[in-house]
Amino acid sequence: MATDIKEIAEEWLRLDQDKSTADEISKLLAQGNVDELESRLRNRIAFGTAGLRGPMQAGFACMNSLTVIQASQGLAAYLLKTERDVKRRGVVIGRDARHNSEKFAKLTAAAFVAKGIRVWWYEIPTHTPLVPFGVQEMNAAAGVMITASHNPAQDNGYKVYWSNGCQIIPPHDSGIAEAILENLEPFTWDTSVVDDDSLLVEGSLGLVRDNYFRAIREAARPEDRPVSYDKGLKFVYTPMHGVGLTPMTLCMENLGLVSQMTVVEAQAKADPDFPTVRFPNPEEKGALDLAIETADAASIPLILASDPDADRLAVAEKVAGTWHIFTGNELGLLIGSYMFERYPEEKPREKLAMLASTVSSRALHALAVKEGFHFTETLTGFKWLGNVALDLESQGYDVVYAFEEALGYMMPQTVHDKDSITAAAVFLTAASHWSCQDLTPYAKLQQMYEYLGYFEDANTYLISPSAVVTTAVFTAIRALGAPHPSQIGSRKITRWRDLTTGYDSKSEDHVPDLPVDKSSQMITCELEGGGRFTVRGSGTEPKIKLYIECVGESSEIAKKGAEEILGDLLREWFRPEENGLKLA
Repeated sequence: MATDIKEIAEEWLRLDQDKSTADEISKLLAQGNVDELESRLRNRIAFGTAGLRGPMQAGFACMNSLTVIQASQGLAAYLLKTERDVKRRGVVIGRDARHNSEKFAKLTAAAFVAKGIRVWWYEIPTHTPLVPFGVQEMNAAAGVMITASHNPAQDNGYKVYWSNGCQIIPPHDSGIAEAILENLEPFTWDTSVVDDDSLLVEGSLGLVRDNYFRAIREAARPEDRPVSYDKGLKFVYTPMHGVGLTPMTLCMENLGLVSQMTVVEAQAKADPDFPTVRFPNPEEKGALDLAIETADAASIPLILASDPDADRLAVAEKVAGTWHIFTGNELGLLIGSYMFERYPEEKPREKLAMLASTVSSRALHALAVKEGFHFTETLTGFKWLGNVALDLESQGYDVVYAFEEALGYMMPQTVHDKDSITAAAVFLTAASHWSCQDLTPYAKLQQMYEYLGYFEDANTYLISPSAVVTTAVFTAIRALGAPHPSQIGSRKITRWRDLTTGYDSKSEDHVPDLPVDKSSQMITCELEGGGRFTVRGSGTEPKIKLYIECVGESSEIAKKGAEEILGDLLREWFRPEENGLKLA
């Protein structure tokens, strides 16, 4: 590539046939705005295990028509090289309701058709889980979902699923990235192939949707475990201006619960500007305010919310006059406990398997230890949870559930990825089951804590000025002891697992039980007395994330312990003022 920024801009203008983004670069050139041209053009948007995600602007560093075409051409070339019978099996393409999602999806389809690859096309905006479901259902070679999930309105993304219905993991991510660089010259901009009845493009929503809801029904209420729903179980639902309302309504109709659902009208319709929330993420403070208003007005004590592409689920319950918004970890334990309780007694318990990622609560692991079922910890993200679940299934395990603390819940009976619609169906079935025992979800959670111990977290993050600073901070932490620090505050470190350097003090040969990645920073420590934390550098943002959990005989004791560990980490390891880090 040319080194002069003006030459790079000219190359952009040669390649880009989208007038809106070509005009952006032309304008910046005419203004002589070198700084903006550098930030937009110098570095290419990185293709990783999440595919692409970023702001919709002109430039190689952003999400736009040209970078979507280039990504699609690279993916097509890589698939043809690595998968069998790709042209006939085809690729599933879906999109959410964000700005430009339809345009990007059509350009993606055009790139595959230009290579003679069949496209299974979803005709209307859909929720993300329908793409991996479609990949499985159609035996497709891959799937592409155009979405930026719960990112701000100015962002969009390109999410890739492999032929196994899971998000891609290494080496496919780097293989696709290389193939993109080898296929930068667009060979088509003709999106008419989608609209003009191309023989290679087949409208496919009708082929998969009924089977998807059948799979959810089976996941929520297996044939051998009849369920009668509590008719008093009313709830408020918000799709948060995303695409969740249609699948949620169809799912509730399928379960006979639609009359018990009240929708937050101001957030019901898909709106790419997300006008009523600061961030369209149910984890963000204030995101559920309108749902709470709606619930209070109707005297309904339960709220369910999806993020805009409806793969994450949030739940809140009114407890003694105050709204309790369940954390991802709390909901993770609740759903997991129900999946265990309903597991058939005649099946061998040791073959029942559940999973959680290393940044998630250990409460489900504690339940597995007590009850004798199999539990596996994975690296962060559903790309790992899904792929590891498939590995366990191939070993003869009955994998029924996986979760991650960021409001993600997977029932492999439907998809090997997080899915808010399946999770909502299972949660409401569980809530009905608990109500027969005179328990609300919150009361059930307290019952689980009495049984297992109280798990409390003190999760937060530090904003780092640069990747160089993040690396330097972690290098200094490792130098605090040999072969690793032995203590944090007054607590002894009983296990040190470093997935950057590849050292685990617990294993005989000191090789970690999870994959090592020297390009990212990640350390997990177990502490005497029941504390545990993972600290890692974010792969997508300038952040150092801290996941801290303590278990104790009461909620207060556990919370105090988690807060103490956080204080010790900030004071002894991260030293925000000294290192220029900003606490969230």
